[in-house]
Amino acid sequence: MSIPIQVEGLTVSYGRGAKRVRAVQEVSFTVAEGECVGFIGANGAGKSTTIKALMGFIFPEQGETRLYGAPSGDPEGRRHVGYLPEVALYYPFMRAGELLTLYGSLSGLTRADLRRRIPIVLEQVGLGGRERELLRTFSKGMQQRLGIAQALIAEPKLLILDEVSAGLDPLGRHDLRALLQELRKAGRTIFFSSHELSEVESLCNRVIMIDQGRLCHEVTQAELQAVGRKQSLESFFISTVRGGAAT
Repeated sequence: MSIPIQVEGLTVSYGRGAKRVRAVQEVSFTVAEGECVGFIGANGAGKSTTIKALMGFIFPEQGETRLYGAPSGDPEGRRHVGYLPEVALYYPFMRAGELLTLYGSLSGLTRADLRRRIPIVLEQVGLGGRERELLRTFSKGMQQRLGIAQALIAEPKLLILDEVSAGLDPLGRHDLRALLQELRKAGRTIFFSSHELSEVESLCNRVIMIDQGRLCHEVTQAELQAVGRKQSLESFFISTVRGGAAT
């Protein structure tokens, strides 16, 4: 199978004329099969724009993005992907099981598949037995857990998760780390953005840093371990970004 993620020379701008803002500039990277890659940067650095382009939700000004060799947005590539958006809004009078049925059906699961998978993914994210509860009764953290469940429902080969730990309390973040480690050991490819850098440091084979729309550094697992002996990933990230040395 082709490389899960390919981004080549990606450039994305918003607005027109004098108000035109370049959100991402000539970004290039790949994610190989079985890798767990963290994508980090300050607010407004271009993380979500890059992910939206990767998912085919926005069109690049220049460059290209591919999922498993297919252009972003092509159903052939997307069928292998489980996606969690930065902000997920769910109909409040829908039940948790109904939401997962909807997303699973859109991913091609049969009724038999859904009956099997829904209890499993709810248990995985700490919402076991809540499939008949209305979403209006769910806290922000519970809705985030449910969003992770919908990303997992079709057993995708690749997970693309934008701000995966947003809204989760310390217990939720602990459970999330355990889940992602389990998925990583099972061979899933994971690409996620997060402001929880300790989480990124503990999970990832590689970390990609973005600042002001440009990639500014990549850190491999060996480098991460070396960083950990000297300073935290957070300290390393701050010194890198404030140094302003883009590559």
